[in-house]
Amino acid sequence: MTMNQKAEDLKRILIVGSGGRENSIAWALSKNQSIEQIFVCPGNGGTANFDKCNCLKTQSEDAKTIIDECHRLEINLVIIGPEVPLSEGLANKMREAGLTVFGPGKDGAQLEASKEWSKALMIENNIPTAKYWSTGSKEEALEILKRFNQPLVIKADGLAAGKGVIVCETIEESKEAIKDIFSGKFGSAGKKVLLEEKIEGPEVSIFALCDGEKLIVLPPAQDHKRLLDGDKGPNTGGMGAYAPALLINEQDLKNLAELVLIPTLKGLKKKKIKYIGVIYAGLMLTSSGPKVIEFNCRFGDPECQALMPLMGEEFASVLLACAQGELEKAPKLTFNSECSACIVAASKGYPESPQKGDKININVPSNSSIQVFHAGTTIDKFGNIITSGGRVLSIVAQAENFDKAFELAYANLKEINFNDMHFRQDIGYQVRNI
Repeated sequence: MTMNQKAEDLKRILIVGSGGRENSIAWALSKNQSIEQIFVCPGNGGTANFDKCNCLKTQSEDAKTIIDECHRLEINLVIIGPEVPLSEGLANKMREAGLTVFGPGKDGAQLEASKEWSKALMIENNIPTAKYWSTGSKEEALEILKRFNQPLVIKADGLAAGKGVIVCETIEESKEAIKDIFSGKFGSAGKKVLLEEKIEGPEVSIFALCDGEKLIVLPPAQDHKRLLDGDKGPNTGGMGAYAPALLINEQDLKNLAELVLIPTLKGLKKKKIKYIGVIYAGLMLTSSGPKVIEFNCRFGDPECQALMPLMGEEFASVLLACAQGELEKAPKLTFNSECSACIVAASKGYPESPQKGDKININVPSNSSIQVFHAGTTIDKFGNIITSGGRVLSIVAQAENFDKAFELAYANLKEINFNDMHFRQDIGYQVRNI
């Protein structure tokens, strides 16, 4: 597929990934009239529920097999969802094979794959962030903690599926977190550890679609990381989200683009990195101004599920234009003005050791304001939908305000059940009257 194809030639798309993020992107793209087929590799138990969408199960998950399938199916655009294949250079291999890809190369994916590299980029480009120390030694980490003499945030440097960050309330907890990481809790992701000062304030996620030179900013979202109501319990990959986040208005978003997103893209360019894909900044709005907690090199999950229903039909054309490095030629991306609410239903034992293999019953009525996005699901030989991961699915709803959107989402969540289903009752408490 050549790099100069036009938006009207966008007929067949491949999305790499199996989670709720990829399921929601497939759903959003399926609304584009000109797209004929959307393949999700490997997809999940809900992929084929959406018009024009199919799972692509390859014999092998190696890059060559997927690239061969892309050529066989005459794929016009590849979208790589998760951070692991991005950090392993899948986008590079696909581009070398002549495919049009939305997703950064291995160099740009370091934005997420190495917290130390990401922090250095922030410091070099005057992007506000918390003070930090980096070390590859447990002894040195404990020495830094002793010297600082305050609870710290302890982070595994590498990828840990959204679970490699421990926000400690006491010095003792900080010590335990350091020992856990260096004893192999997060595998090779914890060979190097960052110790970061604790900063306080509400969190918000901002996203930009980039073509290497320019970017478009999406509505902000807010994620809920902790497992239990009241933001208690362990960190997870995310238990729910909503968009747009009301913590920041349109002018704030413009200011944050100038303060964070644009300098990040410029900083990447200075390193000779042509960054094509999503820049996702997790921010904390502190009393001394916004600070970046971390960057991700892909859409947030579950923020993506809340955002996708707000995307206009031009979304597919904008992603193609980014992939081609020609964002200025894209149609203007419009956004639905409604409020979007997302609640995650998880398996018992998530995030440490999720229970799998339970049958899922879904009786949610078809409605343009409600979506069920599958994540950790599969279909057994009898055609039943079965749990296969920690975060099983999300229910997402849109309405004119957040009270109505969450009311709709929670009401329809009652129509879904599986053994020991767990979800938070207070998602969106920041914008709801509860």
